[in-house]
Amino acid sequence: MKITKCRVCKNDKFHQILDLGETPLANAFIEKKSKKKEHFYPLNVVWCDKCGLLMIDEVVPPEIMFKNYIYVSGTSPTLKKHFGDLARDAISTYNVKPGELVVDIASNDGTLLKEFKNQGLSVQGIDPAENISEIARNSGIPTETDFINEKVALKVKKNIGAAKLITATNVVAHINDLDELFRSIKIMLQPDGIFIIEVPYMVDLIENVEFDTIYHEHLSYFAVGPIKILFDNNDFKLIRVKHVSIHGGTIRLFGARKNSSLNIDKSVEEFLIREESMNVNKIEYYKNFALKVENLKVNLLKTLKDIKENGKKIAGYGASAKGNTLLNYFGIDNLTLEYIGDLNKLKQNQITPGTHIPVVNPIFIKENQIDYLLILAWNFKTEIMKQQNYIREWGGKFIIPIPQVEIL
Repeated sequence: MKITKCRVCKNDKFHQILDLGETPLANAFIEKKSKKKEHFYPLNVVWCDKCGLLMIDEVVPPEIMFKNYIYVSGTSPTLKKHFGDLARDAISTYNVKPGELVVDIASNDGTLLKEFKNQGLSVQGIDPAENISEIARNSGIPTETDFINEKVALKVKKNIGAAKLITATNVVAHINDLDELFRSIKIMLQPDGIFIIEVPYMVDLIENVEFDTIYHEHLSYFAVGPIKILFDNNDFKLIRVKHVSIHGGTIRLFGARKNSSLNIDKSVEEFLIREESMNVNKIEYYKNFALKVENLKVNLLKTLKDIKENGKKIAGYGASAKGNTLLNYFGIDNLTLEYIGDLNKLKQNQITPGTHIPVVNPIFIKENQIDYLLILAWNFKTEIMKQQNYIREWGGKFIIPIPQVEIL
């Protein structure tokens, strides 16, 4: 489905920024012996000059992408630490008391809610993926298996009461009907409650050429300006903004009901002033980004070609959604990469969508000495390089593709 109106301000005129062609869904991994036909969808980036929202204009039905999901939060120590920091930040800043309720939207395997539970809070997850919800419940995190909507919100409130905190990390960008999201939040949130979201920061995406963050699951790419408009339009107020380093640069945004007594922190205005000074409201800012993406493509493909021509072997690490965006748009397939290592058992023994590269247990890297390891999940590069540092024992090197090609 192609959208006709901006999901924040309802403007119906967009500027074309970047056409990434037709690609498979970034998490649609394929069983090796499967004969199912792959489906490809347009991946086209547009910009709304009225509110400043960057977005893709094709909406794939969420049931296709999320009902059986293979991304799990709990495999990354970096992400676990990040979620622990988020829980402590929220609890200490807003004086959340033991026993109060936290609801997490798109709670995945419950990694974030475990951090709140460890701090003595009551927790409730909501996630549409049946397989991942089961993992969460088996680990002691109560989880409602469904997409967030008003019906689910009413059910949660009726069963367990209103929440002091509602969190939504890396999910708001996935939602097409943002107004329904906020109606659902209103139902579940206490009058003095806090709504916390985390989204990849559009400014980091542009400045660091993080084009691989663009895939069908991510419908919107937010700066603080459009987020504030979204909050205002839905009877919420944006009260605090914090930049965190996870996923290549993320903004953590704190909201409250418009009539809440909570004050607006100076950080909101500081972010808005900074964004204006960087010209994020100008079309040239985005056109320049598109040129940088094309230059990055030329440089990485040349690097990989030179390595292969010298008779060296290259593997990938991190069978991530962002990695699949890069591989498909740059045309890097199983003729270039021998395989991709990943700790996620749900991805192992499958092949990547579109490019058909085998995904293996990282042990395979040690058993089959590789010359170069292309880190596709570059947002966890420090963690990955530490885990796989043994490749240096035989002279192996790491390739970092973003924001610029580096060999380390």
